[in-house]
Amino acid sequence: MPSRNAFPRAARIRASADFVRVFDGARRTSTPELSLHWLRDGAPPRLGLAVSRKVDTRAVVRNRIKRSLREHFRHCRGELAPGAYVVVARKPAATLPNAQLRAVFDALLRRAGALPPPDTTGTMPG
Repeated sequence: MPSRNAFPRAARIRASADFVRVFDGARRTSTPELSLHWLRDGAPPRLGLAVSRKVDTRAVVRNRIKRSLREHFRHCRGELAPGAYVVVARKPAATLPNAQLRAVFDALLRRAGALPPPDTTGTMPG
């Protein structure tokens, strides 16, 4: 039985036609490290990743970026708004440690409106 946090095949964007559809109709939000294309199509959240050799010629670096982003998406998938998400990595992403890469991805999702803002209620009276 798959766990609640699994990353099933249905949560992935793999077909070239799906990537083209997202790139053509999506809203884009960017940072120097990542670009997020989000197509609000009403379907459950799905992720596609594009990490080219321009980011880094070494496959190990490109795969680390993809693994880190995929894992963060898997954990926050339940909170995400419906739609197709395609993340395009840029050259500066290769130098970021995993925690910082996930933080940039999280900030992008929040800026795009795909994730609710963090709960700012604390224990201190305001």
